[in-house]
Amino acid sequence: MTALTKRKFKDIIFEVKDQVAWITINRPRVMNAFREQTLDEMIAAVSSTREDPSIACIVFTGAGNDAFSAGGDFYAMKRLNFTNGAMWNDRMQGLAMAIRGVTIPVIAKVNGWCMGGGHELALWCDLVIASENAVLGQTGAKVGACPTVGATQYLPRIVGERLAREMIFLARKFTAAEAVEVGLINKCVPQKDLDAETLAWCETIKANSAQTLRLTKKSLNFESDQMYASWQHGMELLAHVWGSEESLEGMNAFLEKRKPDFQKFRMRNKAELDKYLDGFNRHLNAPPDMREFPAD
Repeated sequence: MTALTKRKFKDIIFEVKDQVAWITINRPRVMNAFREQTLDEMIAAVSSTREDPSIACIVFTGAGNDAFSAGGDFYAMKRLNFTNGAMWNDRMQGLAMAIRGVTIPVIAKVNGWCMGGGHELALWCDLVIASENAVLGQTGAKVGACPTVGATQYLPRIVGERLAREMIFLARKFTAAEAVEVGLINKCVPQKDLDAETLAWCETIKANSAQTLRLTKKSLNFESDQMYASWQHGMELLAHVWGSEESLEGMNAFLEKRKPDFQKFRMRNKAELDKYLDGFNRHLNAPPDMREFPAD
């Protein structure tokens, strides 16, 4: 075992047992939401599996029974702006590319809430197994964030264009049983059977050809890997979200346990447009020598 697989992390638990690498987000107090350190540690853990060819697969999960991951930690994201937000986005993409680039299957073992960026983490994985108490969805529209680091790229491919837009625009959530029906996840099992079923998947993978798994994962990823330009575009869009009034309203409302008031931004924008149109109409109706700027 390499030095890194023995390393003690702060935000995650990383252990290799019986040829399976287990990565557990260990922040149950905040529903396993991730911050910068969490993302860095997960990237390091995934990357380290390349140093041990005996590892057959990776399993991502969250500590406790309440959440796989609620996504980004709002206390961390509230500090983001256009400049440092790019560093957050790079970490998100770095983890996604590490998961997709590693040459072994990656399983998301989902228990409880799997929302927002936490759901994007599950989307990056090759397989998803969930307990019957799991709930999955994209919450960006409710909190002023944009799911452009995976969800806008992969959801249409997985569940279809219409349902993907419904999930994102309406922030629709799915129970694990519903998620199986629409193809969002692979399997839903009773909570008491989640560990055993996940281990059974791992045993099956261990018995299969490592060469075949490595080559076919690359082949399966080939077409969607061409979407790298969409990732870059999505991260640039997201950089403009961080630190904006609307994103801060959404995050503050969540932390304060109140309903966000996004309507005020719509009404303010309408008032500003009405003011502009009123001035423009007055300009058009004014005599030529009294117009604010020359006519064409």
